[in-house]
Amino acid sequence: MISPDTSINLHVFTVGAAEIDGMLVFRDWLRADDADRDAYLQVKRDLAQRTWRHVQHYADSKTAIVQQIMARACAASQQDQPG
Repeated sequence: MISPDTSINLHVFTVGAAEIDGMLVFRDWLRADDADRDAYLQVKRDLAQRTWRHVQHYADSKTAIVQQIMARACAASQQDQPG
């Protein structure tokens, strides 16, 4: 996606940042779950058709689908853990 304020979207975290684990869970879930990967892809494609003043507005518009997917990924992760 290209927007007026930038042509890339880069996430940078300090070593050990809590967000890293969440992003990796999200990535791994999308690699493993075809339905969620396809749903996320469709949302991203739909949003990419719009013109965004700031990349953050685009990112904010993905919040609902990301939260839904993360809930399923975290629930599955909890089921996989012994205890």
